[in-house]
Amino acid sequence: MTRLTEHTSYAAAQEHFSPARLWELFDGNRDSMNIAHECIDRHVDGERTAVILVHADGRDEMLSFGQIAGDSARFAHYLAAEGIRPGDRVAVMLEPSRAFYMAVFGAMKLGAIAVPLFTLFGPDGIKLRLDDCSPRLLVTTAEKAPLAAGMPDLRVLVPDADFMAGLARFEPRFGAVTRADAVAIYQYTSGTTRELPEAVKHTHRSIVTLMLAALYGTGLRPGDRFLCPSSPAWGHGLWHGTLAPLALGITIGAYAGRFDAERLLKALEDHRFTNISAAATHYRMMRVSGAAPRYRHALEKLSFTGEPIDGETAAFVETSFGQLARSMYGTTEIGVVLVGYPGAADFAFKPGSLGKPVPGGRVEVQDAEGKPCPPGVTGELKVWRRDGWIATKDLGRIDADGYFFHAGRADDVIVSAGWTMSAVEIEDAILKHPDVREAAAIGVPDALRGQVVKAFVVANRPGDDAFAREIQDLVRSRLSQHEYPRQVAFATELPKTPAGKVNRKVLRDREAATPSPAA
Repeated sequence: MTRLTEHTSYAAAQEHFSPARLWELFDGNRDSMNIAHECIDRHVDGERTAVILVHADGRDEMLSFGQIAGDSARFAHYLAAEGIRPGDRVAVMLEPSRAFYMAVFGAMKLGAIAVPLFTLFGPDGIKLRLDDCSPRLLVTTAEKAPLAAGMPDLRVLVPDADFMAGLARFEPRFGAVTRADAVAIYQYTSGTTRELPEAVKHTHRSIVTLMLAALYGTGLRPGDRFLCPSSPAWGHGLWHGTLAPLALGITIGAYAGRFDAERLLKALEDHRFTNISAAATHYRMMRVSGAAPRYRHALEKLSFTGEPIDGETAAFVETSFGQLARSMYGTTEIGVVLVGYPGAADFAFKPGSLGKPVPGGRVEVQDAEGKPCPPGVTGELKVWRRDGWIATKDLGRIDADGYFFHAGRADDVIVSAGWTMSAVEIEDAILKHPDVREAAAIGVPDALRGQVVKAFVVANRPGDDAFAREIQDLVRSRLSQHEYPRQVAFATELPKTPAGKVNRKVLRDREAATPSPAA
């Protein structure tokens, strides 16, 4: 019987997929499994490259499966010698690097729980997460180490050159034996530093269900050269950008340092990556940079996640790379549920859509009473799990052909004079103006209409009344006459979540704290 990785068409995915067949891609079973073994140790073959580190400063660094296997084994022995036990938490706040992979995979080899943390967190964000997960050890840089000062029972390790050299005293092999249902990773969703997002606790067997997104969301197949520029502190960068491809023995590219669109384009050319999965923001920044025509590429499959991609950027991707960027939609809590099937020649992906459900998946757009919405009607996206529907807190609609479309978060709905409007659709219309770089739309109070739309715009030209009218007229012409921003504010930048998405909540909170001008 052929493996699921040998099928590339949409029709074959529907015909041959079953949850049981995902287990055929791994060494482990339902009783015993270890992510570090599945992703690293079983793929050691000479000096085959596991990770290409693309540094923002222009350097490239290659790490082999063998090198990561040896480093992580030695680190597991080190942890055991220091009294770290299975089930203890090991927090890792590092950019993608030799030390990052050593620490994350080494902790999991031991049976400890790896906790990746975003490197740009300030003291409040770090303290909230460390208080929540109570790690025995924090692995970070000398610059970040003081931010953890004063945390009781917490050791801080800076894996500098001396430390790495000292690991040579430990054996480069470690027998990774863990229960499949043992917790392997705490994954914090992105959020503000004042509101602690819930830590999702992933077991070692989570790597199996992850293959649904890998096979059909990013289109991963053995032989790909795969690049994901998202931080491995977040679900996209860690699970989809790191663990899934490594589990298939695929060479990955990881981006370290401050993001630069032209640096990414150069890496695509230099290393002939064939598959990329990025945030919509990454593609948008490549478009705005104007550098794409200067670089060649070998891309065959492109996907994105995190937020919808605007029409101008989608057109740029298709023109520049000869392929549509296909959506992959899900949440950290429920996993990926809607995909664009990259690499499936028989799947006619609709630009602007979220695609269709993963094989065997059930997704519906439901109204307030839990009934399915007819095509074209906006409701809440819900996913069937075991014995009931789970709310995603996202809005969407389905078309007559069964494609799903995103309509924003449930709290991003704007209701004005009885009309229900989507912030996402309004932003997409604004972004079609050639001088607009970024846009965000929120509802602000209005005595007459209840709410009106206020747009925040980052542009390539100074903002004035004439420019604001251009934006309003553009939205009127593309959407309904009532769906335009009655207020337009020009800004130098928009607030972002740590994952790079526009943070409309910050904008709403700012507006709530100050009186709104009359519409």
